[in-house]
Amino acid sequence: MMDKDETHRRRAVPAKKDLEALSRFRYGLRKFLRYSEDVTQAAGITPLQYALLLHVRGMPGRSWATVGELAERLQAAPNGTVALISRCERAGLVVRRAGEEDRRLVEVHLTPKGERCLLKLANLHLNEIKALSRILAEF
Repeated sequence: MMDKDETHRRRAVPAKKDLEALSRFRYGLRKFLRYSEDVTQAAGITPLQYALLLHVRGMPGRSWATVGELAERLQAAPNGTVALISRCERAGLVVRRAGEEDRRLVEVHLTPKGERCLLKLANLHLNEIKALSRILAEF
């Protein structure tokens, strides 16, 4: 006779169809990420630089972001995020500004060059994300 814990463990095992769905999801996600890597590099920036541009402009309610917000969105350490911002700044994609309300706060803004680059790449990504959304709809 099985105890409660053993019964729970047996029910927690994913079914074959769940494993197939997870496999399709990982495959679709990897295809999307590979596509993103290819188009960003063809545009002359890295996938991380594109992600930073996207998160700066995609911040809800405004068109700039703080270092802490970017680190969270990128799931990266703050010091690594600062280094990425510096690389983007040297490439002419972003600028740092002191906060208007709190001068201690550093705001990261896109430059016109960064905005053009982001919009071009975002348009390409939107078409590709539709394929991934069909896979997500299976869940």
